[in-house]
Amino acid sequence: MNPFVPMIEFQHVRRTFGRTVAVDDLSLSVLPGEIFAFLGPNGAGKTTTIKMLVGLLHPSQGTIRVAGWDVVEHPREAAQLIGYVPDEPFLYDKLTGREFLDFIARVRGMSPRQAQERIAQQAELFQLEDFLDQLTETYSHGMKQRIVFASVLLHDPPLLVADEPMIGLDPRSVRLVKDLMRARAAEGKTVFISTHTLALAEEIADRIGIIHRGRLIFVGSLAQMHQQGLMQDKNLEEFFLELTNTQLQSQSSTDTFTPADSLPTSTPAIPEALPPSQHRSASA
Repeated sequence: MNPFVPMIEFQHVRRTFGRTVAVDDLSLSVLPGEIFAFLGPNGAGKTTTIKMLVGLLHPSQGTIRVAGWDVVEHPREAAQLIGYVPDEPFLYDKLTGREFLDFIARVRGMSPRQAQERIAQQAELFQLEDFLDQLTETYSHGMKQRIVFASVLLHDPPLLVADEPMIGLDPRSVRLVKDLMRARAAEGKTVFISTHTLALAEEIADRIGIIHRGRLIFVGSLAQMHQQGLMQDKNLEEFFLELTNTQLQSQSSTDTFTPADSLPTSTPAIPEALPPSQHRSASA
């Protein structure tokens, strides 16, 4: 992958449900080799954005591309490049973990030998051996989440999309997933995560984006935020709360349906100037 060609592109994307605007005029690019954390309050539009990115929803307006492929016009080509971890893990209860992984490998077009090799690799990586041959209906939430991570990485996609990936994981599994994300970014792959865990975003993300009431109100790296004095003595949690509270107060008189032209445009945003490697070195 060309490190300067976006892995993800949103161009003026809008999604409505009746009169409710869930995502409004979203434009964003994420490069290969980048860990991007997508933050926002409940109902801000994070999951809707992710579902459009992975092809589960179509945008009402605008264009979304994955490595240049339009996700609406070329859904199969785009899907082959994506590994998607939803906010709620879904497994087939009457399959064992191994049977589920084998099923996903076959859906991805792998040969039996290739599937066996990849399943063994993922089982070792995610420490699944102790329960891989048990029915998934017996799994805890954390065990299910580890199986889902293993399944979406079987075909080694260049883009990992994860919606609240740390929910239900024990500390050891959290550390494993963080290390995995860093390793994939180091290999030039892209990680796009939605999370309420601001400490996680602060620890591993190259850049963050904050969405509020459907609109992207901030994009930037922590290093740039400090350099430009936006953080001052605040941590990410304090900055996030201050920014979203300011937006909430400025929009307190609006309805659920909010025309794009009526929303404030004065919120500071940071240019997307530094490639991922420079984000890491600047924040080291």
